[in-house]
Parts: sequence; C-alpha cells; structure tokens
Amino acid sequence: MKVRVKFAKYGTLRFIGHLDVMRFFQKALRRAGVDVAYTTGFSPHQVMSFASPLGLGIDSFGEYMDIEVNSHQGAADMARRINEACVPGIEVINVRALPDTAGNAMASIAAARYTVRYKEGEADFYWLEGLLASFLAQERIQVVKETKKGTAQVDIRPGIYECFVQKDGSLEFLVDASSAGNIKPALLLGALWRFAGKEEEAPLLKWQLTRKELYTNRGTPERAGFVPLDEVGEEF
Repeated sequence: MKVRVKFAKYGTLRFIGHLDVMRFFQKALRRAGVDVAYTTGFSPHQVMSFASPLGLGIDSFGEYMDIEVNSHQGAADMARRINEACVPGIEVINVRALPDTAGNAMASIAAARYTVRYKEGEADFYWLEGLLASFLAQERIQVVKETKKGTAQVDIRPGIYECFVQKDGSLEFLVDASSAGNIKPALLLGALWRFAGKEEEAPLLKWQLTRKELYTNRGTPERAGFVPLDEVGEEF
C-alpha cells in the first residue's frame, strides 16, 4: 500500500539538509517497526520519495514523504510509532493512504505557501500593504534566476498567485512550486524589496521563512484548483 506522510521540520533541525532528512527517516522507520517495502536487487533500499526539498534555515509544517508498506495497524498507529522514533524538530502530522493512480509527491507539486517574519519580532511588514497592489499589478516581474546553464532573466509574475500581509504583520505568499516554474522565496522577496525602492539587498538573514503547505493542482488549465498534497489520500 502507498502511504503519504505529512510532517513538520522546525527549530534547530531546519538547518539539516534534504539528504540528512532522508537518512533520518530511513532509520526512524526501522526503529518504529514500520513494515516498509524494499526494492529488489543487489542493493535493496526502502521504497521512499520526498516532495520538494526544503531550503536550509526554513521551517515547515507542510513536508511530505511517500512510502510503500507491506502491512499496517492503521494510520494513527503508524503516526504514533514514527513520532516516538523521531527527535524534537521533526513531527509527523498525519498519514494517509494513496490510491494506486496517485503520482509521487514531487511530481504532484504545483504550488507552495510561505510566510516570512522578522526573527527579532520587533518589526513587521505592515508598511508593504500600500505597495502590494501596485507590485502585483505589474504585467511582468523580471528577476535573474539560476539555471543549469547559468543565469537567465525570467518573468515570475505568472507564478505569484497570492501575496498579502497577515494581521500579525507577517508576509504570506502562494507561488508556483512546479518543476517547470518553481519560484524560490528569495526571488519574490528580492523583487518586492527592489520594487519598494530599497537600495540595499533584501535582509534575508533577518527574516524567518516558514513553508506552510505544498499543493497539487486538481483544477483545469484555465482555472487552477490547489489542494494540499495530503488531501489526495484517505484515512485508513
């Protein structure tokens, strides 16, 4: 059975990389006694895949891991077992069964939701409220993006779906996170900072980013219908 595990990664563990997270869960699943399936061949490994890798230093409450299990005692039991094998900073939120037709988590991603706030908690983004409408009204938002072949000028405006200031003064945005048009938070924040007329670089080190959720698109080419990745699965 295919299973999708939604988990959070926060605190000091936001500074460990994607490969370390993968190795951690390989060991945690063994400690938890989850009957995870293995590949066949000379070097068998757990059938496991992850959604979009998270950048270093970013908290998240919407990470996903797909695994295949041979047997189970239900989602609640599996979540409890894995959490008991985890360390502070990694926490399973829910476990869902996937239909056989479901694509893997990474291939399914269409969008990601982030929030950003000042780390010290003494400043906020209320001052941006008057600028956001004009920023989003631009026909094009050109940025320099790193590619496999070097750098390129790209227009990120089509991939910015939402951007607004929350009541607590944090900035929240929903952006394209697909393999074809992935917009990293730093690209949007840098473009917004320049639009605000700031001469210095965006002070990314002063801000704490949090990825709140990853979405798949269950709409149409004409009208997107974003739903969280765990809504693809069912309780068991």
